[in-house]
Amino acid sequence: MNIHFDEKRKIFHLSNKGTSYVMKVLDGGYLVHLYWGRSIVSYNESNPLIFLDRGFSPNPNPMNRSFSLDTIPHEYPVYGNGDYRQPAFQLQLEDGSTISDLRYHSHRIYHGKSVLKGLPATYAENDKEAISLEIVLEDAHLGLSVALTYCIFRDHDAISRSVAITNHGQCNIKLLRVSSASVDFRDDEFEWLTLYGSHTNERNIERRPLTHGVQAITSARGASSPQQNPFMALLRKGADESKGEVYAFNLVYSGNFLAQVEVEQYHTCRASIGINPFDFTWLLGPGETFQTPEAVMVFSSDGLGGMSRTYHELYRSRLCRGKHRDRVRPILINNWEATYFNFDAQKLESLADEAQRLGIELFVLDDGWFGHRDDDTSSLGDWQVDKRKLPDGLADLAERIRARGMEFGLWFEPEMISEDSHLYREHPDWCIQVEGRPKTLGRNQFVLDLSRPEVCDYIVRVITEVLNSAPISYVKWDMNRHLTEVGSLAWPPERQREIAHRYILGLYHVMEQITSSFPDILFESCSGGGGRFDPGMLFYMPQTWASDNSDAVSRLNIQYGTSLVYPISTIGAHVSVVPNHQVHRVTSLDIRSHVAMSGNLGFELDLTKLSEEEKDFIRTTISQYKEIRSVIQFGDFYRLLDPFQGNEAAWMFVSENKNEAVVGYFKVLAQPGERIRFLRLNGLHPDAKYKHAETGRIYGGDELMHAGLTIPVMHGDFTSVFYRFQQVELT
Repeated sequence: MNIHFDEKRKIFHLSNKGTSYVMKVLDGGYLVHLYWGRSIVSYNESNPLIFLDRGFSPNPNPMNRSFSLDTIPHEYPVYGNGDYRQPAFQLQLEDGSTISDLRYHSHRIYHGKSVLKGLPATYAENDKEAISLEIVLEDAHLGLSVALTYCIFRDHDAISRSVAITNHGQCNIKLLRVSSASVDFRDDEFEWLTLYGSHTNERNIERRPLTHGVQAITSARGASSPQQNPFMALLRKGADESKGEVYAFNLVYSGNFLAQVEVEQYHTCRASIGINPFDFTWLLGPGETFQTPEAVMVFSSDGLGGMSRTYHELYRSRLCRGKHRDRVRPILINNWEATYFNFDAQKLESLADEAQRLGIELFVLDDGWFGHRDDDTSSLGDWQVDKRKLPDGLADLAERIRARGMEFGLWFEPEMISEDSHLYREHPDWCIQVEGRPKTLGRNQFVLDLSRPEVCDYIVRVITEVLNSAPISYVKWDMNRHLTEVGSLAWPPERQREIAHRYILGLYHVMEQITSSFPDILFESCSGGGGRFDPGMLFYMPQTWASDNSDAVSRLNIQYGTSLVYPISTIGAHVSVVPNHQVHRVTSLDIRSHVAMSGNLGFELDLTKLSEEEKDFIRTTISQYKEIRSVIQFGDFYRLLDPFQGNEAAWMFVSENKNEAVVGYFKVLAQPGERIRFLRLNGLHPDAKYKHAETGRIYGGDELMHAGLTIPVMHGDFTSVFYRFQQVELT
């Protein structure tokens, strides 16, 4: 791990064991990008920039027609001075002009990693784990500085980037576009991979060739969204799961974002990621600084699998925080699909009795415990216990659950407000709205205006009161609608296009306050399932409910796509009843259990209605999962068969020391005349011997990876099998 600056050649070289990143300051102060890829010991410009006279590309120096800002690979491109590609940065002055000109001013190199004030970010636990570079660019005419911060990690082939813009002048500046990272590649020989979806159909994989022009994914919903995830990757042609070069970008942010790639006329391409400039401005007064979210960039020479394992290791250990970061996650039962809003204390205790007998460790009370909430039309914001359903209150119920040997968890939707609520009647101005315009309902609710400090203070206070009122060890934090009529009655007209970002800053403030005050509580984020599954949320809450769709077949794709970026320890996965409540499919209990065991196992069904045979199966499943969950949640993850490409899926988990492995194989539909299938494993030690736990047979790691396992003949639709291997010493 090193950052070296060659004073004579003005070259910055960031490197660790797996990757290098190189920049140069040209004459005139322009900062350009030279290389990002496999680690190299030293950079001596074997691939120097070539300057050519290009038609319609203007020249800052009319005496040198070969140099144009339209053709050089910028490190942080701006608008208006001859570069016609999409900029990373654009502003507007009081005179209406939108031109800026950033030149190198200074830099500093320091050990460790800085904290981003008010924003989530990856971190280093000590100064030996990371080294950082801050390059300050300056527009001297405006009195504006732009500080580009890069951090490279010792133990992870990742580089984090963020930008801080400071107004040193005397006039207001309006920021129009502030990307967190931009990279100009000197060719366009890539395919573009993104994660798209919808509610109950999140994080599908889409891979397509780059084309000339701009290709982009965005969210303008006020949340990172299930429609697009704030992630993209550029893959060299032929790159696959285990080989080839991958360049990935992920934004540590939970709001509106833009990730795009532009292929220009001379077959170069520009990739950038940051806050969505659509409907965004930020008024930056004299002396003020604006901080962008962090972008995490990963290079892999070992295909998508290598990329994923880098993100997993980094996020699991240096993005997630708190006591639960390194702890195995409890097996839970959530009452939602068992009761919906129709429950009382007796019904909940009957569920808890069955859960305790099956070995479940955590009972979670979902929506409907507060106000007079018998459906989704009322009471959000009124976080007081409904004594009709729970006459003795939360504390009594929680203690009864704990007396059964389980922990107690609770559902909240703190960011929302119902029109039918005491809070709305007292503070109708507290929701996101534009004066004089009708307010659009979503799921019969409005969104609280978290750009207002008093609203944030209210949420912190009432949630704190509830969490102090009972022995609560888990919180599910939900968000079931996106923003409309984005505005605030508390801010002046010139600040209205800041509200979407201020909402996210307010959310982060609230989450920081609450999670810091209750460090023993395991927080899980949710947004109609996986609608806000992003690194920003994982900074505060180390796991996310991956989707409201718990159908096993749908979850093969959802969890496979999620695993491209996010660690298995962050993925909430539950066994639910059949016919499934989302897609009405009937699947076997085997495949439902095995898919849910491939994440943080839970259950979401009425246990009292199961047969004794089903209960015995679940009891055995839970017992098995407890033996292997540390490997599943914290081991290295390998994708073996892609459900997006066929009728099968397979993946495996390998302990860090390679002593233990768990393999899951899933087949969706039975087919006539099927061939015998061999499954090649990955990630094992080739020279070690592994014992198959179920049969006692012993195989070499090399044999399992190269010859593979023979998949047994399975009958019927929706079948699966789990394998467990343990390394053995032969005498």
